[in-house]
This record gives sequence, structure tokens and C-alpha cells, in this order.
Amino acid sequence: MTSDTKALVLEQVREYHRQQQPGNFQPGVTPILSSGAVLDEEDRVALVEAALDLRIAAGAHSRRFESKFARHIGVRKAHLVNSGSSANLLALSALTSPRLGEQRLRPGDEVITVAGGFPTTVNPILQNGLTPVFVDLELGTYNTTVEHVRAAISDRTRAIMIAHTLGNPYQVAEIQQLATEHELFLIEDNCDAVGSTYQGRMTGTFGDLATVSFYPAHHITTGEGGCVLTRNLELARIVESFRDWGRDCWCEPGEDNTCLKRFDYQLGNLPKGYDHKYIFSHIGYNLKATDLQGALALSQLKKLPEFGAARRRNWQRLRDGLADVPGLLLPVATPGSDPSWFGFVITVLPDATYTRRDLVAFLEERRIGTRRLFGGNLTRHPAYLDTPHRVAGDLRNSDIITEQSFWIGVYPGITEEMTDYMRESIVEFVTKNG
Repeated sequence: MTSDTKALVLEQVREYHRQQQPGNFQPGVTPILSSGAVLDEEDRVALVEAALDLRIAAGAHSRRFESKFARHIGVRKAHLVNSGSSANLLALSALTSPRLGEQRLRPGDEVITVAGGFPTTVNPILQNGLTPVFVDLELGTYNTTVEHVRAAISDRTRAIMIAHTLGNPYQVAEIQQLATEHELFLIEDNCDAVGSTYQGRMTGTFGDLATVSFYPAHHITTGEGGCVLTRNLELARIVESFRDWGRDCWCEPGEDNTCLKRFDYQLGNLPKGYDHKYIFSHIGYNLKATDLQGALALSQLKKLPEFGAARRRNWQRLRDGLADVPGLLLPVATPGSDPSWFGFVITVLPDATYTRRDLVAFLEERRIGTRRLFGGNLTRHPAYLDTPHRVAGDLRNSDIITEQSFWIGVYPGITEEMTDYMRESIVEFVTKNG
């Protein structure tokens, strides 16, 4: 009887989902979001089924997703967390662990990052008492270069933490090699670039650690959520400890004595035999996700290839349609890469007969969502004015994107009709203001 009731409920969920489908696109009326989640009836059913089973804490769904996602990306371990921001915090914090001995990062050590980006790539550096070293990016790809990173290395530099901008990979193989030469850790912030490749290899597989976000704007979603990826089992163990309160025990929730010596440890100044489940080896957090998020992640993961194809299609349609529009610098893929694009970034050139402000206002009036290239030059924000940091070289292009750049959407919920309306609107504005 219980299984019959459950089946009936899930069928009603499917019917409910079908009734919620949006109407036809109306230009200038229907909002075109810059980003958003694409959720089908299987996603809705996955969430409701997990809820019916009262899977509320991290559990079987979460562990199954971690295994499948690690295999999909091509790494050994994935740890599901409650956000991409938490993933970045865990990845950087893991490198401060005493278990790394002399390799560990210590307060005052430098970490090279990019000035033009999103703060959650930078904040963990400061939150761990480390010093961010800001480098500039190049226009077009909106990524930094191996030359910028090389020039920023000092005798205090211990790590590099850089995001792939809007899904476009940076020169990650070359920067990985540079990191190896100088014995530096590399963290790839892969939050915007799941499914992108560089030199035929998935982004997220080059760094010692990589991070992913599953916020609704990203390639797949769990609502809030994220993941830390690594090939290194020691780093994976440290990430898990920091994620799970800092505890030394690695038992899954609800499990006991996986190591078969739960009451045989002597660590720190604790008495021998103290319960291993309550021994803490790091000053950690509780940043776990829930099993409802794991259930949704499993459902979304099946659609990741088609989502990536849609993003590439929409991006290329915009790129081709705007190729001859004067006054605009259009985006380009980093040579050797195949981006799974997060957005389509446009820079209004200094000699244009119009401004970014006016173009953005025109698009917004037409219900076309726009976004700045995240924080622009982060060193200009009030949060960072009085923080310890170093700037390597100048930040000329980071200032340009602060003043002149914005992006529009390419996510899978955008149709060809919507893409053409965005293109036509930009062309109309430029023609009128040329």
C-alpha cells in the first residue's frame, strides 16, 4: 500500500509539473534572464521522492552523486558541500592543514589571484590570513595569462587560485606547469566552467584542488550547493575533515567504527581510547549539503552534456550575429579551449558613439537581463581597500571591465528566438546611436 501511495503521489507531481509550463515567448514582455536553472519533471520528482523518504541530512544520494560526478570530471574524489563559496573556502583551508607539514600555507604567505572576478575566489585567501596578489586579465578572453602569473611570483608565493572566467578556460596547463616548477599549489575555481576543456582535457582536473558551484545560475543546480574536487587522496581527506566540523573520523553519518579501531586512538593530549568520532584534527566547519540536494544533483547530472551543448549553441549564435557591430569588443575562446560558456561578455570600446550605461539601460527596458563582469576590479571595492594585498603590475584591463563590460545570458533556458531578440536589440541600439 505504501509503495502504491508513493507512486500515486509522484505521478501527481509529474502532472503538476506539466501544468506549470510557461507560455510562449513574447519579445519585450517575457524576461530573458542572464542565467537560471533549467528544471524538468524528473528533477521535481527526484526532490519530492527524497522528501517522501525523509532523506534530510547528507546520505546515499549525496554519496552516489559524489562518486558519479568525480568520474564524470575525471578526478578521484568529489565532496558535496552547501555552496560554491564554501567549496572555495574548503579548498584553500585544506592547504593550511598541519598534515601537509612544511608544505602547508601559513599566515602571510602569498596566493596569486585575479583582480577582475568574483569575491569568493579571493575571500578565502584573506579569511585564512594569507595575502592575495592581484594580477590583471586580458580583454577578449577575460582571463589572466601565464606571463602575468609568472611576473607575480615572489619568494613568499605559495599558491595560485584562479577562476575560469564565464566558462572560458585560462591557460591552465601552462599555469599548472609554472606551479610545478615553483612548487606552488594550484586551485582551479571551476564554478563557471563545468564541461569546458583545455587542450582536450576537462577543466577541474589540472589543479591540486578544484571547486564547483551548483547555484541556480550554474551548469547544473542543487539550489544552493557546491563541490570540491581532487585527484589527491590526502587532500581529499583533509577537505572532508574541514567540511565535517574538523573531525578526524571519516565515518559517514550513521556509521560507526569504519576504521575498526574507534576506541584505540591516542591523538593530541587526549587519553588513549578517546572516541575517534569526537576527536578533532582541524578547526573546521559544518558545510555539508543535504540528501535532497544530492537527489537533485543526480537528476541534473544526466542533463549536463545537453546543457553544455545549448550553452555553446547560444553563445555561437550571438557571436556570429554581432560580428560586424561597431563599437563592441566581442569575446573569444582561449586558444586550445572548448568552453561550456556561462555568459556572453561584451565590452563597449572607448571610441564607441554610445556608452555601456545607455546600452545596458536599453536592453533592460526590453526585459533582457544584463550583469556586470562580476565585481570588476575587486581592489576598488570597499571590502578590500584596507586589506593586506599586493598588486603585481598594473590592473588596466580590470579597470576597463569595471567601466565598460557587461554580459548577457546563454544558459539552456534561452531559446533561439530569445537569442535572436537579444542580437536584434543590440543591433537596433547601435544603429540608432551610431
